[in-house]
Parts: sequence; structure tokens; C-alpha cells
Amino acid sequence: MQTLSQSPKDAAFVQNPYPFYDRARAGGPFFHWQDYGLTCATSYAAVNAILRDRRFGREVPPDRRAPVPNHLAPFYAVEAHSMLELEPPRHTRLRGLVLRAFTARRVAALEPEIAQLSHDLIDGLPPGDFDLLRHFGQKLPVIIIARLLGVPEAMSDDLLRWSNAMVGMYMAGRTRASEDAAVAATLAFTDFLRGYIDQRRARPADDLITHLIAAEEAGERLSTDELITTCILLLNAGHEATVHTIGNGVRTLLETGTPRAALAPDAVAATVEEILRFDPPLHLFTRQVYEPVEVMGHRFTPGDQVGLLLAAANRDPGAFDRPARFQPGRPEKPNLSFGAGLHFCVGAPLARLELQTALPILFDRLPGLRLTGTPRYADVFHFHGLDRLMVARG
Repeated sequence: MQTLSQSPKDAAFVQNPYPFYDRARAGGPFFHWQDYGLTCATSYAAVNAILRDRRFGREVPPDRRAPVPNHLAPFYAVEAHSMLELEPPRHTRLRGLVLRAFTARRVAALEPEIAQLSHDLIDGLPPGDFDLLRHFGQKLPVIIIARLLGVPEAMSDDLLRWSNAMVGMYMAGRTRASEDAAVAATLAFTDFLRGYIDQRRARPADDLITHLIAAEEAGERLSTDELITTCILLLNAGHEATVHTIGNGVRTLLETGTPRAALAPDAVAATVEEILRFDPPLHLFTRQVYEPVEVMGHRFTPGDQVGLLLAAANRDPGAFDRPARFQPGRPEKPNLSFGAGLHFCVGAPLARLELQTALPILFDRLPGLRLTGTPRYADVFHFHGLDRLMVARG
């Protein structure tokens, strides 16, 4: 297994990490990323296998958990109830309760609302050059998830600010300042949701928070702390990936001159999947090793941690023909942008619906849309999204 050094904060890497992924993958399905002190999987087969293998998981066993610094206690108190960080049986219970409220039917019913909001946001775009991320990409998913949960739409700017601060805990090179910002956001988010959940208990409505309160499985319901964490998770994860994918996708569509036919009703689903494969919003996710296991010749022992490079797997030539080429009509094969297995993203259907609905409307309403500057990716690894996307109507 080769050892490679690559700072995730390096400007060239931030703008284009794919050459490094190619170099790492060329040496085999695993490599040691020296900057992280972490064994990482690069191939589609290895990443897919680990995501689906129950001998790997997200939850750190109690005897291996590092002490939580006092200043981070509020953040990790919320994380302790996140199904994203848990394994069965608690994960099974939480996910089951969430899926009883976050149903496919409820998500599908949002399509007309997503379409109308897309039109409304386009109607409100400023004249001249404008930042598509700020005026469209960031607003659409956070407003939709706020409406779905039932929290006031007027809170969307606060929700976006809190979410951005909290996800800073998962970015490379975090600082004490970013940690303090994440804790402050956690406390504000928690206080708001605790009061709002109390209101919904007293006055139920037809929204996701009310349905989460009512959801029951085997006589159990979500506790208030579980409700708060679940709402934060749905709000954060429910828009973060979509914001990045809208930006990355529009950039790719414009730079490649992709024909509008790729966004036609019979083609848009495949185009969205290719956008997700080609330049996904999340690049690195980790798993803990619970049992001795061998994957593609590499032996793992309990206590090890493995990094799964989702974006490298999506560009694996062993899984995709000419993977560095954006090809909306390529033969269908699942990408790994939303994970796989037990922790497959619960919000994936909503993200796909938002993208499949909003992108055709955007390009139909703005047929002359063009880039007015070189898009730059933000320094937010393990995520991968643009800092801004300056465009003109054409």
C-alpha cells in the first residue's frame, strides 16, 4: 500500500482534487493518506463493499472514544442522538421512526412547490451579473426543508447560517474559532427547535415536525433530544448537499455546453445522476472497523478507521467508462454520492427531486445563461462546493 502526502487545504487540490485521486487509485484500492494518518479507499469496488459491510460502521465504540473537550460538549451532546453517527439497534429505531414521517409520498408531493419556488426565485434574480448560488442555489433547498419541517420560512437565513457553522466541524483544518462558531450555532439551533417542538406538541400541524412527534414504532417515540437532533440533521443534510450539487451541476452544464435535451423530462433523471457522479458534494466519509476483516487484499483490525473517497470511487475507470468525461447519457450504474447500505442518505429522494425539478426550470427560464467568471471552489473539504457562481442571463 502506497503512502501519499496531500494537504486538503492546498489551493490546487481544493480547485481540482481529481488528479490526486487518480494517482492514489493507480497504486491500488487503498493508500495511506499521510496528512490524515488514515487508510483510504479509492476504488468503486472497495468503497461500495465497505459501505455495505456491517463489520464497518459510523459509531465509535465507547472504549475508543476520545474525551470531548469542555468547549465542544454542547455540539457533541447533539451529535450523540444523530442517526448518522449511530449503529443498530439505536440507528434502526431512529431511522425507522424518521421514515414513518419522511415518507416517499410526502417527498413526491413537494414537486409542485419546488417548481413554484424555482420560478419565484428566478423572478427575483437581480439584473446584470449575479451569484447564482446566493440567489438561487442556497435559497431553494433551505426554504423547501424549512417548509417541509414546518419551521417559519423567515428563519431560512438563520437556518443557513447555523448549518454552515455546524458543518464546519467536519471540514479539514478546523480552528478554535470555527469550533466556537459551531457551538454557538448548535446552542441557537437547539434553543429554537426546543421551543418550536413544544409549540407543535400543543398545536399539531400538517408538517414533518408534527409527524415526527407522532411517529411511533414498537411503542417507542422520539425523545425531545432525539427530535431536536433529527431536525438539525434533516435541516443540515437536507440542503447542504443540494446547494453544492446545484452549483457544481450548473457549472458543469455550462462549461461542457451540454444540450438542453439533457434536461428534458425523459432525460433529466439520468443527467442529475451524472452530475452527482461527476462532481459530488461530499468527497470523504469515514468508517470504524468493528471486526477483523479483509477487503481486496487489505487487512483491517478492530479500532482501525478507514476513509472512503466517494468522489474517487465515482471516477474509477474500473466502474465507469471514461469517468473524467461528463456524459449525461451514460449507461445507468449507481454512483456512491449518497453512500450505500445501512447509512444510505435518507434525504436522497428529496435532493434528487429538487435537482430534477429546479434545473430544467432554471435553464428553460434563462436559456442564455452563461458564466461571467471562473468558478472557484470553496475551501471546505471534505465537502466540495463552489464559493460562488457568477453568471449572466445572456
